[in-house]
Amino acid sequence: MATNSNDGGSTPLTEEKGWPLVKQQIIKDKIKVTQWAIRLLSIFFTFTYFYPIFGNPYDAYYKVLLSCIATNLLRLHQRIPRISFTMEFVRMLFWEDSFHYLFYAFIFQYNSPITVVVAPIFLFALLHFSSYTLTFLDCLGQNRWSAVRLFISLIEFQSRNILTFCALCEILIMPLTIFFIFTGRSGYLTPVFYYQFLQMRLASRRNPFTRNVYIEITNSLNNISMKPNVPDVLKRIITNFVELMRRMMPIHH
Repeated sequence: MATNSNDGGSTPLTEEKGWPLVKQQIIKDKIKVTQWAIRLLSIFFTFTYFYPIFGNPYDAYYKVLLSCIATNLLRLHQRIPRISFTMEFVRMLFWEDSFHYLFYAFIFQYNSPITVVVAPIFLFALLHFSSYTLTFLDCLGQNRWSAVRLFISLIEFQSRNILTFCALCEILIMPLTIFFIFTGRSGYLTPVFYYQFLQMRLASRRNPFTRNVYIEITNSLNNISMKPNVPDVLKRIITNFVELMRRMMPIHH
């Protein structure tokens, strides 16, 4: 709803704050509101995975992955609304972060639960959920729900640290997928598929955090190998590992 106060000239239209404006926002922005609701489910299922009050934690784990699939399908539809069977469309698809996490969720959908896998999904859901919650709070009015606003501002203040931690998780999962083959918790093809996911994340145009953290890790390991007190055997192992990591980079720096 809107009110128009006319003082003899044209004045800007101001909207009444409150639940009617929230309802209007929901009607106007259905896809983003649906994403917001699914992200809330992602957060809820993550908590029920760690604190199984409402059911089986394994079910909650796979529901986190399913909610990730649903969110990123909607996001991908927003970014690329038209499907075309061309190489250009495939290239566009591979550049999209939403496709990366759609692929990520499918990789682990058919493996045993690996706890660290839900961390990036939960944290991305928390960031985006908090951001859109502010839209609803603005509809309600600046002086409403101040405690929630404070909590969201704390999350936004830590957003760089959260994204850096997500990037670190993405990188560390790669060796874990290899390790879990020997424990029977992941399939033989899981590291192969995850390697493709990591390649996409390292080449991401919109999110440089994975690439930056990856470069920091390689540089740190290289600095360790150059220290004079490091044994030659360990130095060769670290140097070879760093070279392997650098060859994995899709973009040369």
